[in-house]
This record gives sequence, structure tokens and C-alpha cells, in this order.
Amino acid sequence: MAAVDETRQVVKATAKFVRVSPRKARLVADNIRGRSVPEARTILAFTERAAAVDVEKALSSAVANAESNPALHWNGDDLVVHAVYVDEGPTLKRWRARARGRVARIKKRTCHITVQVAQKEGN
Repeated sequence: MAAVDETRQVVKATAKFVRVSPRKARLVADNIRGRSVPEARTILAFTERAAAVDVEKALSSAVANAESNPALHWNGDDLVVHAVYVDEGPTLKRWRARARGRVARIKKRTCHITVQVAQKEGN
């Protein structure tokens, strides 16, 4: 096996403490991994899941970070989604009253969405 030393430069953005379950956000994130930025934005615009709004915000932030970096001079339309992953954030624990003086726990889950963009291979 030959070890491949990939020194591809990436720019990332992270949306932290997003109030959506990580499991639901991963379903949206899997749709845009490896795609070009214009194609990923189109997919997110037509995705009906609520997590698509938060993933699109993180993608737009990553593109803005890449375009505003003076050392790179990257164009947003020439970028590709290098990696996107969703990590679990802290869980907010709430209570709901139940019968006979008991309570039921409600877990309001949060997540951290990270999007990494890089230039296409041809550029």
C-alpha cells in the first residue's frame, strides 16, 4: 500500500449549538458531500428538511471565509464541498408532567455542523 500525502488546502466554517438533532442534520449533510458549491446550494434550496437551512448557512459561511482570505484568491463557484460532518452538541434536558405526579424527560438535542470547502482538482 502506498501512502498518499494529500496536502489539499481547505477552508472551513462551523455552526455550533444548532437546535436540531444530529441524526436529522446528517441526513441533509450526506446529500452535499463531494459536490460543487453551486450544486450543493441548489440541493439545499430544494431540500424540505429543517436542517437544510442550518447546513446552508454553514456552507455560505465557509464560502465567504474562502473568498475573503487574501492569501487564497478563491472564487466561490470554483469550490467543492470537501467535507461536511455533524457532531453531537450538548443536550438540553427538560421535563414534562405526567400522570400521578411523575415526570418524563425530554431531550432537546443540539449539534455542531462543520463544512470544509476546497478548490476543484482541475484548478
